[in-house]
Amino acid sequence: MSNSTLEGNTYTRPVPVPAPLRSLLYVPADRPDRAATAFGLTGERAPDALILDLEDGVAPSARADARARLADLAAGRPGASPRIWVRVNSGPGLAADLDAVAPLDVDGVILPKATVATVDGCSALLDSFGISVPLTALIESAAGWLEVAEIARHPAVVRLAIGEADLTADLGMTPSTDHRELMPLRVQLVVASAAAAIDPPTGPVSTEFRDLDALRGSTASLKAMGFGSRSAIHPAQVPVINEVFTPTVDELARARELVELFDRAVAAGDGAIVGPDGKMVDEAVVRSARRLLG
Repeated sequence: MSNSTLEGNTYTRPVPVPAPLRSLLYVPADRPDRAATAFGLTGERAPDALILDLEDGVAPSARADARARLADLAAGRPGASPRIWVRVNSGPGLAADLDAVAPLDVDGVILPKATVATVDGCSALLDSFGISVPLTALIESAAGWLEVAEIARHPAVVRLAIGEADLTADLGMTPSTDHRELMPLRVQLVVASAAAAIDPPTGPVSTEFRDLDALRGSTASLKAMGFGSRSAIHPAQVPVINEVFTPTVDELARARELVELFDRAVAAGDGAIVGPDGKMVDEAVVRSARRLLG
């Protein structure tokens, strides 16, 4: 892994930026049966990524066993997908976790309870173990929130995620059913990600895995807010999350038409056009269409 440099306001990142994700499914690393089930999911039922969890999903007394199982779990991946990320511990267990990750073919590491100091420490350990993978910083404390913009700009970080259970406990907050109290914090995460030119953030898990209609609604809200993916704790949640974060054929067709019309207008010397819906369109509007098309 090469050292990062700062050119103007843009970091040259030492690790490859991963392909976009829609859904990430947590699986405790001490539960090979659940990993096998997750690896067996196909089509839109399959998560884009599996998060092999060494942290809160595993009892502290079982974490050594979870590390020992990690290699077999990673080897159980049936092909190039789903991608495998590992959520490590941010405290004293971090070095042992990364030691277990180092020899494996994984796609990234998720660092919980992220602050600038813990991201720096994790990045240094990744270097020392020779691990060249992207880092997702999971923001779930008041201390991390005050540093979210700096964390987003860290050269090791390619994505932010929000851990709302820990965050609300740390803040002494009791969210209402629609989580309106958390909206400003969610927006701040999106702004920090966009300003740092990293991937859109990953939305929080929903512990209510039986109410899929509510999951669809809250996931659509996250997408509209600027989130690009969402974590899941149950396989039943995955197809809903995939559906919400997948552009429809009509959405792609409209975006393609808009971009083509605008590019032709610019080539002809115009800076704005009237779109197919009769509304004024300029580069700021077209930017969203370009992002949708990838």
